[in-house]
Amino acid sequence: MRIGFIGLGNVGGKLAGSLLRNGHDLQVHDLNLELRDGFAARGCNVSSTPAQMMRDCEAVITCLPSPAASAAVMEVMLPEVGPGKIWMEMSTTDATEITRLGGMVIARGGAAVDCPVSGGCHRAATGNISIFAGCDRATFERILPLLTTLGRRVLHTGDLGSASVLKVMTNYLATANLLSVCEALVTMKAAGMDLATTYEAIRISSGTSFVHETESQVILNGSRDINFTMDLVMKDIGLFQSIAERAGVPLEVSPMMIDIFRDGMARYGARAQSDDIIRRLEEATGLSITAPGFPADLVDDEPEEPGYEVCPPGRAAAAGEP
Repeated sequence: MRIGFIGLGNVGGKLAGSLLRNGHDLQVHDLNLELRDGFAARGCNVSSTPAQMMRDCEAVITCLPSPAASAAVMEVMLPEVGPGKIWMEMSTTDATEITRLGGMVIARGGAAVDCPVSGGCHRAATGNISIFAGCDRATFERILPLLTTLGRRVLHTGDLGSASVLKVMTNYLATANLLSVCEALVTMKAAGMDLATTYEAIRISSGTSFVHETESQVILNGSRDINFTMDLVMKDIGLFQSIAERAGVPLEVSPMMIDIFRDGMARYGARAQSDDIIRRLEEATGLSITAPGFPADLVDDEPEEPGYEVCPPGRAAAAGEP
C-alpha cells in the first residue's frame, strides 16, 4: 500500500517517521518546506500538493492542527477520491466535522477513518503510542496492519466519528489532571515538602497518573517542554465542552478549566507550552517549582514492538491481544 502523510508537525512528523523507519512506501506533504526537505533527505518521496498525493496513494493520512486545516486539505483532495481510496484523519478534531468530511469521501466510493492518537510525542516517535479508530469493521481490518506500525495499542471505537469523541474526552481528562498536578506541586512546595520526594510520593501512590509520570518531570526540570501548546489545549477542551452541551450535560469543572487556560494564553501567549500553566501559581505564590534530576525532554524507553488490537470485554480481536 502506498501511503501519503500530510502534516509533519510535532506529532505527525514522528508518526510519519515510524512509517518510513518500518519500510512503508511513503509520500509526505507539509506547508513547511524545511520539514518536507528533512523527510526528502531521509529518502522519502515528497508530494507537491495534497491532490497529487491522493492520486498517487491508496491511503492518505492527515495530522493537522485544526478542523479548518483538515477541511481545507480535503477540499483539494476530494476530486481525486474514488473507489479503493482511504482517508485517515489522525488529527484531534470535531466529530461532526470528521463525519461531514468523511461522508463526502464515502459518497465518492472511498473509505474514511478517524484515528487520533494518544500518549504523547515521545511515544509517537517510537511507534508505541495508542490509536483509536472509528470506521466500519471491514475498513478497520484493512488498515489494521498500518495502524499497528504507527502505534502499539489500537482500539476500534465504532462508527466514523466515535474515535474523535473519545480522543477529545481523553485530552479533557489529561488537562484536568495537569491542572491538579500543578496545584499539588505548588501546594507541597508551599508546605515545605521536597519536590523530588513529592514526585516519588505521587508516583508510587494512588495519586499517580500518566500525566504525572510524564509532564511532572518536565515541569520540575523547568523546561516545561511537552510539545503541546496552550491553543491546542483550548481547542480540545472546548470541543469536549461542546460535546457536553449538545448532550445536555451541565459540566462544572470543564468551564473552570477553559477559564484557566484562557487566562494562561492571555498571560503567556497562545503558543506557550501547555505545562507553562503552572506559572500562574508560581507567580501568585512567588515560588519556583523546579527540582534537580529531572529531564528537559521526555524519551520513551520502551522498545518498539509490533502493535495489536485492544478489545473491550466480550469482544473478540481481529489481531489478538498478547
